[in-house]
Amino acid sequence: MSQYQRLLLIINPSLRHSQAISHAAALAKASGASLHIAALVKSLDMLSLLAEGDREKARAGHLQDHREWLKEQAENLRDRGIEVTAEVSWADDMQQDILDHVAEMQPDLLIKQVQHESALKRAFFTPLDWRLLRHCPVPVYLIAGGGHALPRKVVAAVDASNSKPQDNELNERIIKQASDLALQCEAELHLLYACDISAAYLGDMGGGGLTLSELTRQLREDLKKSFLRLAGRYGVPSDRRHFIQGHPVSVLSEFANEHHVDVIVMGRVQSHGLDKLLGSTTEHILYQVPCSILAV
Repeated sequence: MSQYQRLLLIINPSLRHSQAISHAAALAKASGASLHIAALVKSLDMLSLLAEGDREKARAGHLQDHREWLKEQAENLRDRGIEVTAEVSWADDMQQDILDHVAEMQPDLLIKQVQHESALKRAFFTPLDWRLLRHCPVPVYLIAGGGHALPRKVVAAVDASNSKPQDNELNERIIKQASDLALQCEAELHLLYACDISAAYLGDMGGGGLTLSELTRQLREDLKKSFLRLAGRYGVPSDRRHFIQGHPVSVLSEFANEHHVDVIVMGRVQSHGLDKLLGSTTEHILYQVPCSILAV
């Protein structure tokens, strides 16, 4: 049985050279899933300058142009044997409209092109992609600009530093999503743990008469054993297990570039206080890696 039954793709129809449709279509074709494409159009502020009758005519013409284009795209996908439906509609509240589509469709994945925002803009406004990562109830597959339409190398980014039940559950969900995606796409599945040993982290262990270097080595060995047990439990081959010390954003970015990764599968956690303002590791990874992100 296919790992995916229903896929929901959200697009901006003004970006007609976006790779999102080809990526979503490739996954739908490989998995046999149905694909619904929702082209959401932001209201045009310039139309408010027109008289009411002219405004409605301009709105209708604008939507009709997008509908004709999307109809052609959908027909091309059906010719390839993909079950696809499509719609074009105005979106006054982009986040809420997307979440409403998710609630109505209950898709296995929400697929969307990454929308890059500058650091200055992120300092004042929370990007739409970040808000979807925080509030969408289903896994979010954010497509990068390039790469293979059908992933060839999938990396599950796990955290072996905690033994709490909820942390183990999240690792399992990450690995399952990564495994499902790799299985459908006949891609390589890799497991990666970015081990960030900070002085504050070491302080939680207690000194026990050990020097800082000894504490660091002991902790690193314990974390590596934990990671290898996790990899062994899921049967990940030894050459596809990657234990790398360093900050997660830097480690994942360098690994994705060096190993030509197509998709990184990561967990997303609820942010609070200052963390919510600054964004999570998963959120910042969006702007650092050249590959797509699947967040669970």
